[in-house]
Amino acid sequence: MLGKMKQWLGIEGVKLELVLPEKFSVEQGTLEGKIRMYSKNAQTVSGLRLVLIEKYTRGREEEQLVDEYMLGELIIRDEIPVPAEGEIVEVPFSLPFEPMQSEVDVFGSKNFLYKGLAWVARKTRNAESEYRVEAEAQVTGVGLSPFVQQVIGS
Repeated sequence: MLGKMKQWLGIEGVKLELVLPEKFSVEQGTLEGKIRMYSKNAQTVSGLRLVLIEKYTRGREEEQLVDEYMLGELIIRDEIPVPAEGEIVEVPFSLPFEPMQSEVDVFGSKNFLYKGLAWVARKTRNAESEYRVEAEAQVTGVGLSPFVQQVIGS
């Protein structure tokens, strides 16, 4: 009974890791990478969901505002067997995304003079973007899906 409970909770089930490039730019339009999966028990992954999220912060201290935007999503509906005892399965992916532009970015893209003014505006507002990839696997016979997220540099 304890074994079935562990399997349903995913305690000894499929574990996920993301392998992402060290360099990332929002102008790329796609993010190439791999998902590594391993498990203590043989299981079957029935689907994967990958999401690229931008966390946009601006302001200082108490007046700081934070918004999150989903830039892209990829759903893989393949059945992927994950063998027992830590044998690693890698699934390559190409996640397409559409970058969002703030009003300041749109203003700065008009010409090279405005670009400098936009840079100053971002610095005075303390505006920054952080990007992260989240991956979730649907595993047959498991109640809690394995999940991983990783911040990528820009």
